Amino acid sequence: MIELTFIGGAQTVTGSKHLLRTGRATVLLDCGMFQGRRGESFEKNRNIAVDAKGLDAVVLSHAHIDHSGALPVLQRAGFRGPIYATSATRDLCAPMLLDAAAIQLADARHIARLIERGVPDLEPVEPLYGEDDVVAVMSQMVGLPYHRATLVAPGVTVTFLDAGHVLGSAIVVLDVEDDGRTTRIAFTGDLGRHHLPILRDPEIPTGVSCLITESTYGDRLHGSIEDTSNRLAEIVTRTCQRGGKIVIPSFALERTQEIVYELKRLRIEGRIPAIPVYVDSPLSVKLTDIFRLHPECYDSQARALLRGEDSPFQFEGLRYVSETEESKAIDQETRSSIIISASGMCEAGRVLHHLRGTIEDSKNTVVIVGFQANHTLGRRIAERRHQVRIFGVRHALRAEVAVLDGFSAHADQQGLLDFAESVRSRGSLERVILVHGETSAQEVLSRALAMRGFANVEAPAPGRTLTL
Repeated sequence: MIELTFIGGAQTVTGSKHLLRTGRATVLLDCGMFQGRRGESFEKNRNIAVDAKGLDAVVLSHAHIDHSGALPVLQRAGFRGPIYATSATRDLCAPMLLDAAAIQLADARHIARLIERGVPDLEPVEPLYGEDDVVAVMSQMVGLPYHRATLVAPGVTVTFLDAGHVLGSAIVVLDVEDDGRTTRIAFTGDLGRHHLPILRDPEIPTGVSCLITESTYGDRLHGSIEDTSNRLAEIVTRTCQRGGKIVIPSFALERTQEIVYELKRLRIEGRIPAIPVYVDSPLSVKLTDIFRLHPECYDSQARALLRGEDSPFQFEGLRYVSETEESKAIDQETRSSIIISASGMCEAGRVLHHLRGTIEDSKNTVVIVGFQANHTLGRRIAERRHQVRIFGVRHALRAEVAVLDGFSAHADQQGLLDFAESVRSRGSLERVILVHGETSAQEVLSRALAMRGFANVEAPAPGRTLTL
């Protein structure tokens, strides 16, 4: 018997965790951190609802924190087995998890100071894990190349295909043997888009009978990259004309590098003013260095740029900021500038300080370039709430807000449908399971799949177990 239990990333887009059980093995697909309401997220992240000591292995689709961020919690709970990922994902996890630990500590200390000053309605926060826990996790990680079948647990063989989502992202293909029969399951992790800069397009697995697919944008279509680029140029120019700053909350992995890549192109073409551009994220600086180490993940155009002297991640006026004092100095400047800073959902990190210093001034603009989960600060900004809380303090949202879905590294509805149909055409697909999406998106995508002849489509609730 093969069972799948959907612990996190079920009818929501954060906290990805899916448990595969057979009569001989127990394997966890992803171990992500929940993001959203502080109290609720802390409770879910602290109590991960997995028997850590009973796991044979963890298989990680990619390094984004909502897919990898709870690995140190799992390790603290007693997991001592191997964690399988692509080589690029393994390399990315070290700085990303260390950064997550540092942010948790910094935020806990900042909130403690606010409580000492008498700010009301705040509760103390305790970090979920520290640097030592991350070091322990990294000792358990095993890097695998794409396309190499590897036995990860009794009767469970894993092969990674390129998901085209972020550097090192993988579609996890599992060949599961149970009671003398082998079933092929494909888990997309986060599925990328076609024809994006830097990365290769997603690959298509063959012979799949059960597809577990993300559904983040299952109810909408993205604008074209060209239209999105034109809008970005207009936003930057408009904001500069009124003397404002542009703050771009951005995921440190992939989105930051894509935005830098696009800003360089716009600068070369003379379509935006030559204003300072700050990548204010020590993590982004480290991740950009790791990008240079993994050309095997790039498309041909990006590889050609890397072979030359013209780096896709450098241009005149671009500054990568690591030091805290330099970060603080950015907010003291009065000239127009572009500030790219993590986290992408505005839940932690330096971007909170930049938002606190800019959102009350109508001259400025906040540009949202990625999906914002429910109950996150980024979602409230994208919805243009009149007031938002930053570090527990209310601030009026007077800045212009622009949402650019076209930079998303997730497949949109059409991309998800095309992928499912391609998988069906190359095997005997019997079942589609939707994860990593809000219920509204999953309902729309389920209907669209049914219209295309997919008879067995499910979107399991958190904690539900399905038998294959």
